[in-house]
Amino acid sequence: MRARVIVNRGGGTAQKTGPDTLDGELTELFTRHGVDASIALATGGDIPREIEQARAEAEAGHLDAVVVGGGDGTISTAAGLLAGGNVPLGVLPLGTLNHFAKDLGLPQDLDGAIGVIAAGDTRAVDVAEVNGHVFVNNSSIGLYADMVAERERQQDDTGRSKWAALAIASLRVLRRFPLRRMSICAEGWTRPCKTPFVFIGNNAYDLSLFNAGRREALDRGELCLYVLDHRSPAGLVSLVVRALLGRLDQERDFEMLSVKEVEIRSKAGRLRVSMDGEVTSLRPPLHYRTRPKALRVFAAGV
Repeated sequence: MRARVIVNRGGGTAQKTGPDTLDGELTELFTRHGVDASIALATGGDIPREIEQARAEAEAGHLDAVVVGGGDGTISTAAGLLAGGNVPLGVLPLGTLNHFAKDLGLPQDLDGAIGVIAAGDTRAVDVAEVNGHVFVNNSSIGLYADMVAERERQQDDTGRSKWAALAIASLRVLRRFPLRRMSICAEGWTRPCKTPFVFIGNNAYDLSLFNAGRREALDRGELCLYVLDHRSPAGLVSLVVRALLGRLDQERDFEMLSVKEVEIRSKAGRLRVSMDGEVTSLRPPLHYRTRPKALRVFAAGV
């Protein structure tokens, strides 16, 4: 197998291990598994350019796979560039949380993940998109997007660590607790709402105690919307506590909808939207849709 391996130099593992050390470790592991790998450590705008170049080489028959290492934002970037084509994506769990890799059932160690890629088995999974922007896990409007934007501002302005900045950002956003008026339109009906938080999952998320935040399937071709009903910080804190105890009540806490497409309308000029942990500003209406089995990924036990 011939693979181009693009690693986010700024990812969690690369920062802890050191780029040069990680480069050497990856070279050794791919060689051990019989994969002819050319490795590029990149940051920022260089990552999509590296992926686009690798995709072109694969489509021309010079590579067999594109492998990407980083967090969910990096994987989401790769998915957006490879979805709809035949070039398979290999995933290296080199981020902080690695939600997509976990839901895919990949080993969380590099040796195991590279072993899955070397075995060559692939499966087709869904991606979702909003106004043309692809995501593999989830998107949200409201509290979380505001928290991430404030966290990034804290990191830039003060140099605080990611988790310290997130803690301060969360307190500031919860103190303001902004509510947004929106209309959710899907499959011939429209529902107006005033909510602090709308969550859109690429397939359904498990809300049970021991599997919260995980997905049972990545290929059901559905979007799952969760619209939060609570309109005060106290109500939100109560919901978080019940979630930790595995006692969420759909009728009391949120509304859940399963759809193929949905449009979210707002009178706001722009809405802050989170996609796989990355935040951008989009002009409404926000048109979400699923793209069933649009992405080929290496996976074990196919």
